[in-house]
Amino acid sequence: MRFWENRRVLVTGGAGFLGSFVVEKLRRRGCEDIFVPRSKDYDLVEMEAVRRLYRDGKPDIVIHLAAQVGGIGANRVNPGKFFYDNLMMGVQLMEVGRKMGLEKFVALGTICAYPKFTPVPFREEDLWNGYPEETNAPYGLAKKMLLVQAQSYRQQYGFNAVYLLPVNLYGPGDNFDLQTSHVIPALIRKCLEAMERGDDHIIVWGTGKPTREFLYVEDAAEGVLLAAERYNQPDPVNLGAGFEISTKNLVELIVKLTGFKGEIVWDTSEPDGQPRRMLDTSRAQQEFGFAAQTSMEEGLRNTIEWYKQMGRIIV
Repeated sequence: MRFWENRRVLVTGGAGFLGSFVVEKLRRRGCEDIFVPRSKDYDLVEMEAVRRLYRDGKPDIVIHLAAQVGGIGANRVNPGKFFYDNLMMGVQLMEVGRKMGLEKFVALGTICAYPKFTPVPFREEDLWNGYPEETNAPYGLAKKMLLVQAQSYRQQYGFNAVYLLPVNLYGPGDNFDLQTSHVIPALIRKCLEAMERGDDHIIVWGTGKPTREFLYVEDAAEGVLLAAERYNQPDPVNLGAGFEISTKNLVELIVKLTGFKGEIVWDTSEPDGQPRRMLDTSRAQQEFGFAAQTSMEEGLRNTIEWYKQMGRIIV
Protein backbone atom coordinates (compact mmCIF):
# COMPACT_ATOMS: atom_id res chain seq x y z
CA MET A 1 0.00 0.00 0.00
CA ARG A 2 2.85 2.40 0.81
CA PHE A 3 4.11 2.17 -2.78
CA TRP A 4 1.68 4.90 -3.84
CA GLU A 5 2.44 7.37 -1.04
CA ASN A 6 3.85 10.64 -2.37
CA ARG A 7 3.64 9.48 -5.98
CA ARG A 8 1.69 11.46 -8.55
CA VAL A 9 -0.04 9.12 -11.00
CA LEU A 10 -1.35 10.00 -14.46
CA VAL A 11 -4.01 7.58 -15.73
CA THR A 12 -4.89 8.12 -19.40
CA GLY A 13 -8.36 6.75 -20.02
CA GLY A 14 -8.94 7.03 -16.28
CA ALA A 15 -12.55 8.08 -16.79
CA GLY A 16 -13.20 5.10 -19.05
CA PHE A 17 -14.29 1.52 -18.49
CA LEU A 18 -11.10 -0.06 -17.11
CA GLY A 19 -9.68 3.29 -16.00
CA SER A 20 -12.47 4.05 -13.56
CA PHE A 21 -11.73 0.78 -11.71
CA VAL A 22 -7.99 1.48 -11.74
CA VAL A 23 -8.53 4.95 -10.29
CA GLU A 24 -10.85 3.62 -7.58
CA LYS A 25 -8.33 0.94 -6.61
CA LEU A 26 -5.55 3.54 -6.55
CA ARG A 27 -7.57 5.59 -4.07
CA ARG A 28 -8.17 2.54 -1.90
CA ARG A 29 -4.42 1.90 -1.92
CA GLY A 30 -3.79 5.36 -0.49
CA CYS A 31 -2.81 7.21 -3.68
CA GLU A 32 -3.89 10.80 -3.08
CA ASP A 33 -2.49 12.43 -6.22
CA ILE A 34 -4.20 11.02 -9.33
CA PHE A 35 -4.49 13.02 -12.55
CA VAL A 36 -7.12 11.86 -15.07
CA PRO A 37 -6.98 13.86 -18.33
CA ARG A 38 -10.15 14.25 -20.37
CA SER A 39 -10.06 14.00 -24.15
CA LYS A 40 -11.79 17.37 -24.56
CA ASP A 41 -8.85 18.99 -22.75
CA TYR A 42 -5.97 16.87 -24.09
CA ASP A 43 -6.02 15.28 -27.56
CA LEU A 44 -3.31 12.68 -26.97
CA VAL A 45 -2.87 12.17 -30.72
CA GLU A 46 -1.33 15.67 -30.84
CA MET A 47 2.23 16.07 -29.55
CA GLU A 48 1.69 19.53 -28.11
CA ALA A 49 -1.26 18.29 -26.07
CA VAL A 50 0.90 15.45 -24.72
CA ARG A 51 3.64 17.90 -23.73
CA ARG A 52 1.07 20.12 -22.03
CA LEU A 53 -0.37 17.10 -20.23
CA TYR A 54 3.03 16.31 -18.70
CA ARG A 55 3.58 19.94 -17.75
CA ASP A 56 0.16 20.12 -16.07
CA GLY A 57 0.16 16.66 -14.50
CA LYS A 58 3.83 16.37 -13.43
CA PRO A 59 3.46 12.58 -13.02
CA ASP A 60 5.89 10.14 -11.43
CA ILE A 61 4.08 7.16 -12.96
CA VAL A 62 1.93 6.94 -16.11
CA ILE A 63 -0.65 4.19 -16.57
CA HIS A 64 -1.63 4.39 -20.24
CA LEU A 65 -5.12 2.93 -20.74
CA ALA A 66 -6.57 5.37 -23.30
CA ALA A 67 -7.34 3.75 -26.67
CA GLN A 68 -9.59 3.85 -29.70
CA VAL A 69 -11.35 0.48 -29.40
CA GLY A 70 -14.33 -1.46 -30.67
CA GLY A 71 -15.59 -4.83 -31.80
CA ILE A 72 -15.16 -6.49 -35.20
CA GLY A 73 -17.61 -4.10 -36.88
CA ALA A 74 -15.92 -0.96 -35.58
CA ASN A 75 -12.49 -2.31 -36.53
CA ARG A 76 -13.64 -3.00 -40.09
CA VAL A 77 -15.04 0.52 -40.51
CA ASN A 78 -12.14 2.39 -38.86
CA PRO A 79 -8.87 0.51 -39.55
CA GLY A 80 -6.90 3.65 -40.40
CA LYS A 81 -8.15 5.67 -37.45
CA PHE A 82 -7.65 2.81 -35.00
CA PHE A 83 -4.08 2.35 -36.26
CA TYR A 84 -3.05 6.02 -36.30
CA ASP A 85 -4.72 7.19 -33.10
CA ASN A 86 -3.52 4.28 -30.98
CA LEU A 87 0.00 4.41 -32.38
CA MET A 88 0.43 8.16 -31.93
CA MET A 89 -1.02 8.26 -28.42
CA GLY A 90 1.34 5.59 -27.15
CA VAL A 91 4.48 6.67 -28.99
CA GLN A 92 4.20 10.30 -27.93
CA LEU A 93 3.24 9.61 -24.32
CA MET A 94 6.24 7.35 -23.85
CA GLU A 95 8.67 9.66 -25.66
CA VAL A 96 7.71 12.74 -23.66
CA GLY A 97 7.70 10.67 -20.46
CA ARG A 98 11.24 9.54 -21.17
CA LYS A 99 12.39 13.13 -21.73
CA MET A 100 10.64 14.27 -18.54
CA GLY A 101 12.44 11.66 -16.41
CA LEU A 102 9.30 9.62 -15.66
CA GLU A 103 9.79 6.96 -12.99
CA LYS A 104 7.64 4.29 -14.67
CA PHE A 105 5.35 3.82 -17.66
CA VAL A 106 2.72 1.04 -17.64
CA ALA A 107 1.45 0.37 -21.17
CA LEU A 108 -1.65 -1.66 -21.93
CA GLY A 109 -1.50 -3.67 -25.12
CA THR A 110 -4.16 -6.01 -26.45
CA ILE A 111 -4.70 -9.69 -27.15
CA CYS A 112 -5.38 -8.58 -30.76
CA ALA A 113 -1.59 -8.23 -31.10
CA TYR A 114 -1.18 -12.01 -31.15
CA PRO A 115 -0.88 -13.87 -34.48
CA LYS A 116 -4.11 -15.21 -35.94
CA PHE A 117 -3.15 -18.86 -35.48
CA THR A 118 -1.27 -18.68 -32.20
CA PRO A 119 -1.25 -22.07 -30.40
CA VAL A 120 -3.57 -22.13 -27.38
CA PRO A 121 -2.85 -21.10 -24.69
CA PHE A 122 -1.16 -17.93 -26.03
CA ARG A 123 2.32 -17.60 -24.54
CA GLU A 124 4.13 -14.28 -24.57
CA GLU A 125 6.96 -15.90 -26.56
CA ASP A 126 4.51 -16.47 -29.46
CA LEU A 127 3.79 -12.78 -29.96
CA TRP A 128 5.94 -12.37 -33.09
CA ASN A 129 5.23 -15.71 -34.80
CA GLY A 130 2.76 -14.42 -37.40
CA TYR A 131 0.34 -11.70 -38.50
CA PRO A 132 -2.69 -10.78 -36.35
CA GLU A 133 -6.27 -11.67 -37.32
CA GLU A 134 -7.10 -9.38 -40.24
CA THR A 135 -10.23 -7.66 -38.91
CA ASN A 136 -8.37 -6.08 -35.99
CA ALA A 137 -4.74 -6.20 -37.17
CA PRO A 138 -4.32 -2.40 -37.53
CA TYR A 139 -5.40 -1.87 -33.93
CA GLY A 140 -3.40 -4.84 -32.65
CA LEU A 141 -0.21 -3.79 -34.45
CA ALA A 142 -0.46 -0.18 -33.31
CA LYS A 143 -0.68 -1.33 -29.69
CA LYS A 144 2.11 -3.88 -30.29
CA MET A 145 4.48 -1.05 -31.18
CA LEU A 146 4.28 0.05 -27.55
CA LEU A 147 6.12 -3.14 -26.64
CA VAL A 148 8.86 -2.42 -29.20
CA GLN A 149 9.15 1.12 -27.88
CA ALA A 150 9.19 0.03 -24.24
CA GLN A 151 11.92 -2.54 -24.81
CA SER A 152 14.09 -0.29 -26.98
CA TYR A 153 13.76 2.63 -24.55
CA ARG A 154 14.72 0.37 -21.66
CA GLN A 155 17.76 -0.83 -23.60
CA GLN A 156 18.97 2.60 -24.75
CA TYR A 157 17.77 4.96 -22.02
CA GLY A 158 17.17 2.72 -19.00
CA PHE A 159 13.52 3.79 -19.14
CA ASN A 160 11.26 1.66 -16.93
CA ALA A 161 8.33 0.81 -19.20
CA VAL A 162 6.32 -2.39 -18.81
CA TYR A 163 3.82 -3.89 -21.23
CA LEU A 164 0.66 -5.86 -20.37
CA LEU A 165 -1.54 -7.91 -22.71
CA PRO A 166 -5.12 -8.16 -21.41
CA VAL A 167 -7.78 -10.37 -22.92
CA ASN A 168 -11.22 -8.97 -23.71
CA LEU A 169 -12.62 -7.19 -20.67
CA TYR A 170 -16.22 -7.05 -19.51
CA GLY A 171 -18.17 -5.84 -16.52
CA PRO A 172 -20.20 -2.93 -15.11
CA GLY A 173 -19.59 0.28 -17.00
CA ASP A 174 -18.83 -1.45 -20.32
CA ASN A 175 -19.75 0.06 -23.70
CA PHE A 176 -23.24 -1.11 -24.70
CA ASP A 177 -23.44 0.79 -28.03
CA LEU A 178 -24.28 -1.91 -30.58
CA GLN A 179 -22.17 -0.16 -33.26
CA THR A 180 -18.93 -0.21 -31.27
CA SER A 181 -19.34 -2.66 -28.37
CA HIS A 182 -17.65 -6.00 -27.86
CA VAL A 183 -19.54 -9.27 -27.79
CA ILE A 184 -20.68 -9.51 -24.13
CA PRO A 185 -22.36 -6.09 -23.77
CA ALA A 186 -23.82 -6.40 -27.26
CA LEU A 187 -25.40 -9.77 -26.42
CA ILE A 188 -26.73 -8.57 -23.08
CA ARG A 189 -28.37 -5.58 -24.73
CA LYS A 190 -29.78 -7.65 -27.58
CA CYS A 191 -31.36 -10.13 -25.18
CA LEU A 192 -32.90 -7.53 -22.88
CA GLU A 193 -34.25 -5.40 -25.72
CA ALA A 194 -35.65 -8.46 -27.48
CA MET A 195 -37.51 -9.33 -24.27
CA GLU A 196 -38.90 -5.80 -24.00
CA ARG A 197 -40.15 -5.88 -27.60
CA GLY A 198 -41.43 -9.44 -27.37
CA ASP A 199 -39.16 -10.66 -30.19
CA ASP A 200 -38.98 -14.41 -30.70
CA HIS A 201 -35.29 -14.44 -31.76
CA ILE A 202 -31.98 -12.60 -31.67
CA ILE A 203 -29.36 -12.55 -34.45
CA VAL A 204 -25.75 -13.29 -33.52
CA TRP A 205 -22.74 -12.89 -35.81
CA GLY A 206 -20.68 -15.85 -36.97
CA THR A 207 -20.91 -19.57 -36.40
CA GLY A 208 -20.55 -19.81 -32.61
CA LYS A 209 -17.43 -21.97 -32.96
CA PRO A 210 -14.64 -19.51 -32.00
CA THR A 211 -13.49 -19.50 -28.40
CA ARG A 212 -12.68 -16.45 -26.32
CA GLU A 213 -11.29 -15.66 -22.90
CA PHE A 214 -12.82 -12.84 -20.89
CA LEU A 215 -11.45 -11.02 -17.85
CA TYR A 216 -13.72 -9.24 -15.40
CA VAL A 217 -12.81 -5.55 -15.36
CA GLU A 218 -12.19 -5.34 -11.63
CA ASP A 219 -9.75 -8.25 -11.85
CA ALA A 220 -7.99 -6.52 -14.76
CA ALA A 221 -7.60 -3.32 -12.73
CA GLU A 222 -5.98 -5.31 -9.93
CA GLY A 223 -3.56 -6.88 -12.42
CA VAL A 224 -2.56 -3.48 -13.80
CA LEU A 225 -1.79 -2.11 -10.33
CA LEU A 226 0.10 -5.21 -9.19
CA ALA A 227 2.30 -4.85 -12.30
CA ALA A 228 2.81 -1.15 -11.55
CA GLU A 229 3.88 -1.99 -8.01
CA ARG A 230 5.96 -5.12 -8.54
CA TYR A 231 7.02 -5.66 -12.16
CA ASN A 232 10.06 -3.97 -13.71
CA GLN A 233 11.14 -6.23 -16.58
CA PRO A 234 11.18 -5.87 -20.39
CA ASP A 235 9.13 -8.99 -21.18
CA PRO A 236 5.42 -8.59 -22.01
CA VAL A 237 2.93 -10.13 -19.58
CA ASN A 238 -0.51 -11.61 -20.29
CA LEU A 239 -3.44 -10.62 -18.10
CA GLY A 240 -6.26 -13.11 -18.34
CA ALA A 241 -8.64 -15.43 -16.55
CA GLY A 242 -6.98 -18.63 -17.72
CA PHE A 243 -9.99 -20.31 -19.41
CA GLU A 244 -11.79 -20.12 -22.75
CA ILE A 245 -15.46 -20.32 -23.68
CA SER A 246 -17.00 -20.83 -27.13
CA THR A 247 -19.15 -18.06 -28.54
CA LYS A 248 -22.03 -20.55 -28.65
CA ASN A 249 -21.70 -21.37 -24.94
CA LEU A 250 -21.27 -17.69 -24.07
CA VAL A 251 -24.48 -16.78 -25.90
CA GLU A 252 -26.37 -19.61 -24.20
CA LEU A 253 -25.12 -18.46 -20.78
CA ILE A 254 -26.14 -14.85 -21.39
CA VAL A 255 -29.54 -15.99 -22.69
CA LYS A 256 -30.02 -18.00 -19.50
CA LEU A 257 -28.93 -15.20 -17.16
CA THR A 258 -31.03 -12.52 -18.88
CA GLY A 259 -34.09 -14.79 -19.05
CA PHE A 260 -34.52 -14.51 -22.84
CA LYS A 261 -36.68 -17.39 -24.10
CA GLY A 262 -36.43 -16.90 -27.86
CA GLU A 263 -34.36 -18.50 -30.61
CA ILE A 264 -30.69 -17.75 -31.38
CA VAL A 265 -30.18 -17.19 -35.13
CA TRP A 266 -26.55 -17.36 -36.30
CA ASP A 267 -25.65 -15.04 -39.19
CA THR A 268 -22.83 -17.04 -40.75
CA SER A 269 -22.24 -14.38 -43.44
CA GLU A 270 -20.54 -12.27 -40.74
CA PRO A 271 -16.95 -13.00 -39.66
CA ASP A 272 -15.99 -15.10 -36.67
CA GLY A 273 -12.72 -13.29 -36.00
CA GLN A 274 -9.78 -15.19 -34.53
CA PRO A 275 -10.54 -18.95 -34.20
CA ARG A 276 -9.38 -19.38 -30.59
CA ARG A 277 -8.17 -17.12 -27.80
CA MET A 278 -6.88 -18.13 -24.42
CA LEU A 279 -3.83 -16.87 -22.60
CA ASP A 280 -1.13 -18.60 -20.61
CA THR A 281 -1.34 -16.52 -17.44
CA SER A 282 1.53 -18.12 -15.53
CA ARG A 283 3.98 -15.23 -15.99
CA ALA A 284 1.65 -12.74 -14.28
CA GLN A 285 1.23 -15.15 -11.38
CA GLN A 286 4.96 -15.73 -11.05
CA GLU A 287 6.17 -12.17 -11.56
CA PHE A 288 3.65 -10.15 -9.56
CA GLY A 289 1.17 -12.54 -7.99
CA PHE A 290 -1.84 -11.86 -10.22
CA ALA A 291 -4.68 -14.37 -10.63
CA ALA A 292 -8.26 -13.58 -11.65
CA GLN A 293 -10.83 -13.97 -8.85
CA THR A 294 -14.21 -13.63 -10.59
CA SER A 295 -16.02 -16.53 -12.28
CA MET A 296 -17.66 -16.02 -15.68
CA GLU A 297 -21.18 -16.48 -14.30
CA GLU A 298 -20.64 -14.12 -11.38
CA GLY A 299 -19.13 -11.48 -13.65
CA LEU A 300 -21.97 -11.75 -16.17
CA ARG A 301 -24.61 -11.49 -13.42
CA ASN A 302 -22.95 -8.31 -12.12
CA THR A 303 -22.77 -6.85 -15.63
CA ILE A 304 -26.40 -7.64 -16.47
CA GLU A 305 -27.64 -6.15 -13.20
CA TRP A 306 -25.57 -3.00 -13.71
CA TYR A 307 -26.96 -2.54 -17.21
CA LYS A 308 -30.53 -3.09 -16.04
CA GLN A 309 -30.13 -0.44 -13.34
CA MET A 310 -27.74 2.08 -14.90
CA GLY A 311 -26.64 1.26 -18.40
CA ARG A 312 -29.67 2.15 -20.43
CA ILE A 313 -29.53 5.82 -19.57
CA ILE A 314 -26.09 6.21 -21.17
CA VAL A 315 -26.30 4.18 -24.40
